[in-house]
Amino acid sequence: MKKDRRRFDTNFKLEVARMIKVQGLSVAQVCQTMGIGETAVRRWATQYEAELTGRSGIGNPLTPEQQRIRQLENENRQLRSDVDLLKKVSAFFARDLK
Repeated sequence: MKKDRRRFDTNFKLEVARMIKVQGLSVAQVCQTMGIGETAVRRWATQYEAELTGRSGIGNPLTPEQQRIRQLENENRQLRSDVDLLKKVSAFFARDLK
């Protein structure tokens, strides 16, 4: 029988990571209390630690600052792509005018 994978929202992950980092609880204590697997909790704690030091962690960002940075990076990437396309189109039409 296939077991459905549980999904946790970003705020929940952030609170679990803060329990370990700020409150000083162990991963095992948090896992037992919350009924979550150790691997996921360790990954969230590692990501939270990375984000606090200014690096982007693996997966989806946990902190609002990192979420905003990720959003701005995606927007920047899209705008650069649009500019490149416009340059190519303008070069194409400029060539036809000559």
